[in-house]
Amino acid sequence: MQAVDRYLTLLTSLPAHGPLFGAKQTPLSRLRLEMRLRWLADEDAEDLARLSAAVDWYDQRFGIDDEEVVRQAEQRIAAIRNDFTRELASWRLEMRTLVAALRLRRDAATAPSSRRRWGFGRWVPQIARHWGEPHFRLERVFPWLPEAKRLLDSDDALGLERLLFSTVWTHLERIGAEHYFDFEAVVVYVSCWDLVARWTRYESQAALARFDDLLEATLADAGDILVDAGFAALDGVSEEVAA
Repeated sequence: MQAVDRYLTLLTSLPAHGPLFGAKQTPLSRLRLEMRLRWLADEDAEDLARLSAAVDWYDQRFGIDDEEVVRQAEQRIAAIRNDFTRELASWRLEMRTLVAALRLRRDAATAPSSRRRWGFGRWVPQIARHWGEPHFRLERVFPWLPEAKRLLDSDDALGLERLLFSTVWTHLERIGAEHYFDFEAVVVYVSCWDLVARWTRYESQAALARFDDLLEATLADAGDILVDAGFAALDGVSEEVAA
């Protein structure tokens, strides 16, 4: 089967995503998605796996240092043969480097040492040179940076995640606009699927955390009521003894 026919069959079998933030679940399960992706040519399947390995956190160990993370990312991205996929991986990691820089500066006033490789991509020297600037003089290149800084400084984790998800989603829509039935369209679809999966999982975790807080507050209120009732009962007993 020719590549155009292979990817036409694959992509027409995939249900539409719909809006990111309105989703309650992914448009199809991980298992069904993996079954569809068996239609990929071997080289394309390998590139998709390298993209996933570069941008996902699932296989990264907590004990690994920044330099090793950057080294692994560079190796994985360099091994990607498809230009579109390689550029997307680089863009995603450069975005994460910018967010990491905002967090580092918030938590430590001094810039990272130039002797250590703490970030990925072409903007690391620019960030170091303009560490004291609110947005590293990159707000024209990355218009989302000022809002990301504001949300980070205000400890609005959910708002920051929503902004970053939305930024990546918009980027995927833009770069995928000219791709319909080719491998690049598959890359965009799978990347969007991953965002929906992460967001719906994040939403579930946030809802569970809110439920736990509510339950804890309710139990605390119930405890106060029981304590008040206990003191009232003791007061009643004391009055009877005094009588």
